[in-house]
Amino acid sequence: MSESIYQARKELFKTLDLPVSKADIKRLRWRQRSRLLVWEWALNSLLIIKRLMDVVCSLMAIVLLIPLFIVVSVLIVIEDGWPVLYVQPRVGINGRIFNFYKFRSMRRGADRIKEQLMAQNESTGGVIFKMKKDPRITRIGRVLRRFSIDEMPQFFNVLSGDLSLVGPRPPLPSEVAQYTLEERKRLHVKPGLTCLWQVGGRSDIPFDQQVRLDMEYIHSRGIWQDIRIMLKTVPAVLFGRGAY
Repeated sequence: MSESIYQARKELFKTLDLPVSKADIKRLRWRQRSRLLVWEWALNSLLIIKRLMDVVCSLMAIVLLIPLFIVVSVLIVIEDGWPVLYVQPRVGINGRIFNFYKFRSMRRGADRIKEQLMAQNESTGGVIFKMKKDPRITRIGRVLRRFSIDEMPQFFNVLSGDLSLVGPRPPLPSEVAQYTLEERKRLHVKPGLTCLWQVGGRSDIPFDQQVRLDMEYIHSRGIWQDIRIMLKTVPAVLFGRGAY
């Protein structure tokens, strides 16, 4: 009787893929450890390759874009004086704050009148602030934003390791303060220069959809995924959809 019960129990556990002895438990634990080691190796390899791509591509971009940087700097100074760069604190991986670089596309003192414009926020969700016809933007600034030239100094952020070429866009500390627990998961990876929603409509995409696309990227990220997003970034920049 007991033997038949044991056999039935063994068959049941076999169906459920559960261990029936200490040896089975040890084998299962060994398999789990092996899978964990393989997963960690794959993740570390991905991060190493991704970092190499970041360094090589950002260095090449900086060297090639030096003439453009000089021309843009001169035009900004002619229209609205110094400074040329706009430096802003942003939140990176695991909540680390870093200095985020852009060519200045707004008039000096633009941050001081932002509160007066909050009622005209055209970004859905209330977390980020966007206006299609922001009165603070200079004439040269509109051109820079139209073709994302204002973002080019961020190649220095990529080179320093604050950004990656591909990843969720880095938020402001004030935006993170309004995040839900789900939205904070975007901070589990290094932010990027471009991302899924940047190539799919940029500021025209509602905030909740931006979060969904960022989470989709985090769960499926890989080298080929990054390459596809970078290739899609080129036409997105040229056509300027959602850039304002």
